[in-house]
Amino acid sequence: MAAYLHKEPAGVELNEVDGHSSPDTSKVFDNEVSNVPEKYRGTNADARDMSVLGKKQVLRKLLSYYAGWLTGLGWQVYLASVAFLVGTIIQGLIALNVPTYVWQNWHGTLLAIAVAVFSIAFNTVLASRLPLIEGLILILHITGFFAIIITLWVMGPRGEPREVILTFTNNGGWATTGLSSMVGLLAPIAVLVGYDCSAHMAEEIKDAATTLPNAIMASVALNATLAFIMSVTLIFTVGDIESVLSGVTGYPFIQIFFNATQSYAATNVLTAIVIIMLTGCCISELAAASRQVWSFARDQGLPGWSWLSQVSPGWNIPLPAVIVSLVITALLACINIGSSVALNAITSLGALATLFSYYLTISCIVWRRLTGPPLPHRKWSLGSWGLTVNVAALLFLTPLIFFITWPLVTPVTASTMNWSSVMLIGVFIISTIYYFVKGRKEYEGPVVWMNRNDE
Repeated sequence: MAAYLHKEPAGVELNEVDGHSSPDTSKVFDNEVSNVPEKYRGTNADARDMSVLGKKQVLRKLLSYYAGWLTGLGWQVYLASVAFLVGTIIQGLIALNVPTYVWQNWHGTLLAIAVAVFSIAFNTVLASRLPLIEGLILILHITGFFAIIITLWVMGPRGEPREVILTFTNNGGWATTGLSSMVGLLAPIAVLVGYDCSAHMAEEIKDAATTLPNAIMASVALNATLAFIMSVTLIFTVGDIESVLSGVTGYPFIQIFFNATQSYAATNVLTAIVIIMLTGCCISELAAASRQVWSFARDQGLPGWSWLSQVSPGWNIPLPAVIVSLVITALLACINIGSSVALNAITSLGALATLFSYYLTISCIVWRRLTGPPLPHRKWSLGSWGLTVNVAALLFLTPLIFFITWPLVTPVTASTMNWSSVMLIGVFIISTIYYFVKGRKEYEGPVVWMNRNDE
């Protein structure tokens, strides 16, 4: 929902669109500040598409404001979560290979910060190489997938189909197995979040109205297939559950690799594939999270928006937003030093905020479809299935959002409580206070800024 920027030769001023005028006190839309390389600029068709969407906004001002905060919160927390995940997986490998190693939480924190700093390099000085890196990661994604499943099927134990498919356990102390299954959705929900990553890079993609939906749907189709095959592989080759859960690594999948291969070298290689893939995710999420902060700041929805909305003329990246994302990741990783439980609660906050932003946006689309005029013309459309898919998405998201706020085990104590809902309410309070104190005077929503001549 970021505003569209289209550059014309120097000296051409920006027009107001739909009654809005460019802020006098900001250089957010200055051609020299917000310069985007020619090969990354959108087409004139993109400009027309965004113009239509900007003149007929679906979300009203306050709802779009909350959507911006939810999306920004979700992506920042997920960025920190992935960096922390990579750091602690590396720590788990150390624990597996060095029997005398003593686990310290601050080790994982430092490794997580190191991963975030490494990701910064590919979002600053090596930003022009990011498409190449993403292509290499895709190749590793496919080849690594086959390397892991072939190894597990050939060398791992085989579970009895009846037991694997029909036997359920309830280790959380909940009244029923069904309730326990719903509460345990937090981990698998992670695979449902992040497909909108590329959407936050829309202004750096040519013909985004067509390219982005195709890329997102292709990603869903590919990864849904791979995830299903990997899930079946893991549940049939997991072996002794007690051995997997009691491993020194802190991550059951590492122990599964070791139990299957009985080789430290093979386990290190297979785990390294996962680490490289997650590091690639961290690089991509940093790019998406920083662009989201930049675009929301450009709409003047965040404190310090005049600084956060700046773009480095030399690197053509939102450097202040990248720096802020790094700082937030480092601060969240430091929480692990005091309490890993608190960090897990913040991780669930990321999932809750992101899913809630999906719910808010889709609800507005459904309301518009039912009560308003037809949606503007778009290049990519679900056609007559649009409303059905939107309603189905809301029905699917409702129980997910409800159960993601539950603690994983009973009885519930202060240390096992899931505080994500409390923290989300806190963020809502803070954002609301800022809105009524200052934001309502400055924030204008996702307005489209266009040049006088775009042909």
